[in-house]
Amino acid sequence: MVRTYLLLAWTWLRASAQYPGSLIMMMLGSFAVNALDVAAIWVIFEHTGSLGGFDVAEVMFLYGTAGLSFALADMLFGNVDRLSQHIKSGGFDTMLIRPASAFTQMAVDRFGVHRFGRATQAAVVLALALPQLGLSWSRAWMIPLMVVCGLVIFTAIFTLGGAVQFLLTDAPEVANAFTYGGGTLTQYPLSVYGSELVKGVTFVVPLAFVNWQPALFVLDRDDPLGLPYWLRFASPLAAVVLAAVAALAWRAGIRRYRSTGS
Repeated sequence: MVRTYLLLAWTWLRASAQYPGSLIMMMLGSFAVNALDVAAIWVIFEHTGSLGGFDVAEVMFLYGTAGLSFALADMLFGNVDRLSQHIKSGGFDTMLIRPASAFTQMAVDRFGVHRFGRATQAAVVLALALPQLGLSWSRAWMIPLMVVCGLVIFTAIFTLGGAVQFLLTDAPEVANAFTYGGGTLTQYPLSVYGSELVKGVTFVVPLAFVNWQPALFVLDRDDPLGLPYWLRFASPLAAVVLAAVAALAWRAGIRRYRSTGS
């Protein structure tokens, strides 16, 4: 599956490289558009000393970790939530008869260098924020783990959003509320939101485990809602459970899929 993904991704990259000018402009455009989010944070801190009790370096850390996880998930698997377009066009039927996983084909479809723009921007923000935090290795070890777990969580949400479209082909906007909406929500301290929303993204849709709960450990901060301390180490568990649910949902959708005839 991994080999197939890499081969297909390389094929799409070679095709996009035929137009280098357009390719470079798209990548720079993606970088610049996402940099506006950082500019918005700086504007906020021009008028206040903290956001939800966190200073600018800590907020940039949250932004960078969440942004990197989401960007990698979107780059590698985000195309899955565009399933309805392929179903309507009949393209998904073609994927099913090829000797490769339909999920892999969906994920890598039209893979291009422009997808690296968002990930590069988030990585730069994270790299700039980390030296300002003065973290010890006893806590910094959590950072790569939280990025990987965030990647898995966002990928699972993309997959669930795609699986829903086997039943509701006109519902990609609903899925986007949890994928792109979740990506935006996790870029800020959850302490700026209401307690009910925070509990919802902790115990229902586990977005709090993308970066919020592990970040409380990394930054050595108390949980504003007083949630149990062990939740700070529960990101791997949340990622595995959500990934399993997403895999089951995708397989159920494949089994029940009926061609549109288009």
